[in-house]
Amino acid sequence: MTSSDRHLRRGLVIGCGGTLGAAWAVAALAAVRDALDWDPREADVLVGTSAGAELVTMLGSGVGVDELVAMQLGEQVAHSALRTHLADAPGRFPPLPRLGFGSRRMVRNRGAGTVTALSGLLPPGGGDAAWLDRLASGVAPDRAWVAHPATWLVAMDYDTGERVAFGSPGAPEATLSQALRASWAIPGWFPPVRIGGRRFVDGGAASTASADLVAPLELDELVVLAPMASTGRVPARGAARLERLILRGWMSAGLDAELDAVRAAGTRVIRLDATAEDLAVMGPNFMDDRRRLATLESSLRTTRAAVARQIENGVTR
Repeated sequence: MTSSDRHLRRGLVIGCGGTLGAAWAVAALAAVRDALDWDPREADVLVGTSAGAELVTMLGSGVGVDELVAMQLGEQVAHSALRTHLADAPGRFPPLPRLGFGSRRMVRNRGAGTVTALSGLLPPGGGDAAWLDRLASGVAPDRAWVAHPATWLVAMDYDTGERVAFGSPGAPEATLSQALRASWAIPGWFPPVRIGGRRFVDGGAASTASADLVAPLELDELVVLAPMASTGRVPARGAARLERLILRGWMSAGLDAELDAVRAAGTRVIRLDATAEDLAVMGPNFMDDRRRLATLESSLRTTRAAVARQIENGVTR
């Protein structure tokens, strides 16, 4: 079924992934748009975590896929907020953090998973998220939120581990800048963002994409772009082994379970994640902007093949 079916209810979820994950996801958006003959800006719900939140903020404000690709390529873009956005982004390594634990309560939280709890051990980050504040004010200068009414930005309560999709029904009230900075607040890199008396950090500390949050919507189809997950085990050597064993394995297993819940609600799923070919290009540091263009080019190849294969197979995974 394609977007020519007028009553198809389709959602879009974009997971975390830092600088390189964003480049990978932009290419994946182009692949999905072309394969489905569908504009991602028309999704019934846009859900983003961290770098994914950055991208759905742009989509939800009306920025198209072609302009996102042009931004990644360093070409001229019409939207003023995008012209310097990549140049303003953080570098390959975080600044020196402050002393202490990020969240002692998170470390003691027995209900949190191991990786989530360990995020509380990281010191408070010293990074400056002003570039995200500029993006928020640039794409929605006269609004508290983006134009798309169902744009959700996922962050994690740093004391309880609860995932919160800002912009969703019942979520705490937050400005676009607050929600975007909270969703991007990588523990140990950026400081937590305080909203309504609570501290929030990157939603990726709890889930790579939080795709299960849309299960109650009972959509017809869900497109999931997850650069920090992979289908099956991807072996690695050297520093990349740590990323595969600790982060990617945990995030991939979590996404598997989330998508099972989505399918149980009757929703078909198109899942695009990072292949071994992609990861060989990206390397172990997803903030390494020197690999950004190569990542974009790799994803343009791999995601087009993957989405074509899933459509041919009846969109079973």
